[in-house]
Amino acid sequence: MDPQPSLPHQASSGGAAAAGGEPTSAPDPSTVTPIPSVPGVVPGTAGSPAAATATPPQVPGYPSQWLPPAKYADGPHRHPWEIPTLVVILLLTAAVYAFAILMVMLGDLSGWYLSALLLPILYVFIRGTTLASMRVNGVQMTPTQFPEGYQMVVDAAARYGLEYVPDAYVMSGNGTINAMASGHGFRRFIVVYSDLFEIGGQARSPEALRFIIGHEVGHIAAGHTSYWRQVTTGLIMQVPFLGSLLSRTQEYTADNFGYYTQPSGAPGAIGVLSAGKYMLSAVDFDEFADRATREKGLFVFIVNAMSSHPVLTWRAAALRDRTRGGSILLRPRVLKRGIGNGNAMPVVPTPHPAAQPPGALPNGLESQTRP
Repeated sequence: MDPQPSLPHQASSGGAAAAGGEPTSAPDPSTVTPIPSVPGVVPGTAGSPAAATATPPQVPGYPSQWLPPAKYADGPHRHPWEIPTLVVILLLTAAVYAFAILMVMLGDLSGWYLSALLLPILYVFIRGTTLASMRVNGVQMTPTQFPEGYQMVVDAAARYGLEYVPDAYVMSGNGTINAMASGHGFRRFIVVYSDLFEIGGQARSPEALRFIIGHEVGHIAAGHTSYWRQVTTGLIMQVPFLGSLLSRTQEYTADNFGYYTQPSGAPGAIGVLSAGKYMLSAVDFDEFADRATREKGLFVFIVNAMSSHPVLTWRAAALRDRTRGGSILLRPRVLKRGIGNGNAMPVVPTPHPAAQPPGALPNGLESQTRP
């Protein structure tokens, strides 16, 4: 990738020249807003480089001594629900296949039973054509094409103990933020949409890109792209709630791999997924994660339960609190803030982010906040 063009320096508050006619020194780059057009990003506030390098305030109750890494910060771990959920789905799949074989042997050639028995062949076709499409249409990451991304893939593969470097391709995203991992035969590969590379420049967050690539390579390292795993879970993965349950556990597992690769990339990854490739630095990671404990209700539960990925506020809360695997069905109940090395401790609930003191809004408006 070509390096990002340097940002023009902003004029200092002292004017073009100091006393005696000597020009003032150029402002510290850390005080220059990374993307001046982003609303809410002001130098020295949350989301700006100056805030990222500032010394955090001493919060009463936070330990001052060094803490060993939390369980999900000292290395990539599977989500504790992943294997039990996988076993249940494998048993259900075996029962479905046994029933389909029995019905066909009894002469019932219904399309449902034949489709189930033909699913292994269908997966060979889908996986093969997906890889072939990338091989002839995608831009392969190499030491000379997207070298930064290629090095991130190599680093992640080495860190996870893989014996090979997965193929990696870049394809046009047309504004879509996405990445995926898959395989065919003995080959494994990841695909990164081109728009994600726009978050890797100097003005934004290369750590977020490293986290996302680590997440996708983590799917490969955890065995999520195995042909046999997809065949033996493919039928039940189409069942509402149950299939998405396994998918969410796998996403939490891949997040653990991404965090192990680049812990500092977690806030940027959540920022780009929630606000987009240009606005990620305007997202306050703690404020966003705090809402996991505040946003509640039946429909919040349903939205998460039907989703193939954990909802983003729960995902952010899990990345901040590395002492546990992440919420699967029920929202986090205790508000926690990070205290270093993936550890977290309960804190007093913060005010609603949209809360305003009486009289702060014009024309008698009141902020619509609920406890």
